[in-house]
Amino acid sequence: MFVATKDLMLPTTTTGALPRPSWYTENLRGEPLSTGFAHSAYREQHFDCLACHVAAQNKAGIDILVDGDTRLDDDVAGRSWVSYAYERIEGIGKPGVAVQPYAAMADKGPGDYIWEVIETRLTPNVEGPIGGTNLQLDRAWKAIAPMTEKPVKVGSISAQVISHMVNNQHYKDRHELLFALSEALNREYHALADAGAPVVQIEEPSIHQSMQVPGQEISAEQYVAAFNREVDGLRDKTEVWCHTCWGSPGAQRMFPAGTSYEKALPYLDQLDVDVITLEGASNNGLDFKHYGSMISKDKKIAVGVISHRTLQIERPEEVADLIRRALEHIEPERLILSSDCGFGRQAASRMHAFYKMVSMVRGANMVRKELGLEEVYIPAADPKRSMVPVAGS
Repeated sequence: MFVATKDLMLPTTTTGALPRPSWYTENLRGEPLSTGFAHSAYREQHFDCLACHVAAQNKAGIDILVDGDTRLDDDVAGRSWVSYAYERIEGIGKPGVAVQPYAAMADKGPGDYIWEVIETRLTPNVEGPIGGTNLQLDRAWKAIAPMTEKPVKVGSISAQVISHMVNNQHYKDRHELLFALSEALNREYHALADAGAPVVQIEEPSIHQSMQVPGQEISAEQYVAAFNREVDGLRDKTEVWCHTCWGSPGAQRMFPAGTSYEKALPYLDQLDVDVITLEGASNNGLDFKHYGSMISKDKKIAVGVISHRTLQIERPEEVADLIRRALEHIEPERLILSSDCGFGRQAASRMHAFYKMVSMVRGANMVRKELGLEEVYIPAADPKRSMVPVAGS
């Protein structure tokens, strides 16, 4: 059900994670979000961080805002993207010391950046049946919702990533574990939708990445079925997005440059979602023709037109060119403009992330003008409001 994007043409957004301010030093460390909100220091820093994220996105002219994953701890290369979930799911124990590297990381060794990232993961054990969850995504949305009239997208890690980031010591196989996690997270997403969130984003089904690694014990068909159980019933309440990319820890690519989505698209198209997000900037539009022809017309496609993997800020003209190339294959009413992945998790500074967003909206406005569409006002690009360099400085 299109809610946030219903009446928008070429809307802009980002994936979810935004860089934390340096003064945001408080962390939850496994405590419920509500407990953090009861502590004055955490509450103040969390809400002030949200206000900063809202101000930056509004200043850049972004259409669909994100909460910046503000609830996640400031961990190495985004560990909290995973640990925030598994620390709050009944049946999963406390993080241990044994490392269970995801298949895409298994070929990394000493001297590799990802090797050190793996060392920080501290894999927990599944010690009993998966039960209740306490992610409190509804509270996360309610914290930012009063700060803006624009739609806000709240996302969370999928059950599929969690199933690969834990040691299964309870279920007969990882497939059974995956479906138990999918059932549990479905209840969490319904609470978020019932709270009024206009967009729910589930991040990283394992379909496209698992196809690059031989010997997987779960098939693409099983991943599709599990994902659809995870989002069951949500489209009756809100707009459902599925985010995919080729990796993000510390802005690192987990698969070789030029890896294509083509083989995975028929399966991704079977997901019960309204919007599928796919990389486009880091691979220079490699799969644009496949996106347009292999994703059903009842779905919208969010294409990355700015990269989280480089600190070089794209010129608006570069962004506009990438959008034009995407429009050769994707109808304008179906195209959403985004980042390839998030800017948090030690990927970029706040200034880099901000000006990448500004470039994205400036590039989108160039194309909007060419199509006769209304341009979006960008306060940061308004010469009457922007800061003027001081002479001699």
